[in-house]
Formats: sequence, structure tokens, C-alpha cells
Amino acid sequence: MNKIAVLGTGNMGKAIIKGLLQNKVYPPSEIYATRRNLNQIQDLKSLGIHTSTDNRKVVSDSKWIIIAVKPHIASTLLEEIKSDITSNHVIISIVTGFSIASIRDIIGINASIYRAMPNTATSIQEGITCIAGERSNPEILGKVQEIFQQLGETILIEEKLMDAATVIGACGVAYALRFMRAMMQGAIEIGFDAETASNIVSQMVKGSATMLIENGLHPEQEIDKVTTPMGCTIAGLNEMEHRGFSAALIKGIKTSYHKIEK
Repeated sequence: MNKIAVLGTGNMGKAIIKGLLQNKVYPPSEIYATRRNLNQIQDLKSLGIHTSTDNRKVVSDSKWIIIAVKPHIASTLLEEIKSDITSNHVIISIVTGFSIASIRDIIGINASIYRAMPNTATSIQEGITCIAGERSNPEILGKVQEIFQQLGETILIEEKLMDAATVIGACGVAYALRFMRAMMQGAIEIGFDAETASNIVSQMVKGSATMLIENGLHPEQEIDKVTTPMGCTIAGLNEMEHRGFSAALIKGIKTSYHKIEK
């Protein structure tokens, strides 16, 4: 039994499954997906995935269990399946703010438990997933990493940083897109049509991120390359900072972080 199950298959669960399929990590016959409303995962069934509303049956038939429900129903789900979990199962939770200790307290079994925090870019295999959990079994940890490496990059972190990883890696997608939207609005104000503005900004952001990744430089080093004395770039940057650009972003990050802590 080496099948994998995603319990609570919403957008992120679908992205994980489609990444596994696209990279041929698992055949459709070895993947289970559960959701209360099966109509919402009909597209997965058409791909050959086993779909079900029976979480207990799916857990019994699988080894790798990905918990992908909303935080407010995580405890209920774990209570539902705890009698079906054995020490041979590997539990991977992508639930925000739900600790490994909390999971173990509910299931009461010495199964391997990991937390992972992917982001929505996993849907195009360009995500970043932070993973935390026990490292005493390299084989199991390697398999957990393999699952999420089909969806982009992975980083191993300490569990105490998982809330921070959620804010930077997952919420951060929204922050970046809001910045891009503002750039597009500004582009329209200075003359571009909406489609052209979107194309320019999207490629500019993609290229900027790629430069940092490939060159291994700090953002400020790349900023210096386009910031000439008395030029338009430094004038714009100074005005943005005067209006609180960096301070507002940092404040937003901290606010999101404290919201998770509550």
C-alpha cells in the first residue's frame, strides 16, 4: 500500500494532485481525492483519480495522507479518521496554524507527521513549499520532498517558522499580485492600454525574480544597476518610500503573521 490521498481537495489539493500526475510520480489509480461535494472535483475523476466523500475508507486504503482542509475543520477531520490511522501512515498537513503536536494529540498514534506550506503557484509547477517535521527517517522525508518538488521548489525549515513561511510564501503571492496590479494601474495612467500594461508588468516581474535566482544577488544590487544619479528611477523610488511603500509592506506582513498567531 503506497497510495496517496488528499483529504479536502480544494484549489491547493487539486494543484498537488495535478502536479503529481503531470510529472508521473503517481498513476491516477494510486491517487485518492475526497471532498464533501464530489461535483467540485469531477474534473479529477475524469482524469482517473479515485474521488470519494468517505475519508475513513480512503485513509485505510492509502499510506500518504495529505490534510488539505480549512483550519476550522481540521480537528473534526482528524477525529473522524484517527481510528483508521496506523504507525505506517505518513501524515502531511498543509493546514495553516495547526501544529504537529496538535495533530499528534488528536490521532494518538506514532505515525510520521509533517507540515507543508505550498502556495498557489504550485498549479503551474512554480510554487515554493516550506516543509517541517521529523528528520530521523531520511527516506520518508525524501519522499515528502519529492511530492512537493513536482510543484516547484522546496525548503526544509523548523516548525516554529511555519507561520512565517505561510505569510511570506503563501500570502506573499497576494502581496506580489497587488503590487503588480498597482504597477498596471500606473502604466495605464501614463498611456498604456490594459493588455499591454499587463504584459509588460508580468514579464518585468518574472525577469526581475529570475535575475535574483540565477545571479544569487541581493535585490539592492540589481536596483543599483538601474538607478542613475538624478534619474527617473531614483526619483520614483524616493517618492514611493516617502509615501511609505516599504514600511506598509513590512507592516502588512507582520499583521498577517499576528493574525495566524491568534
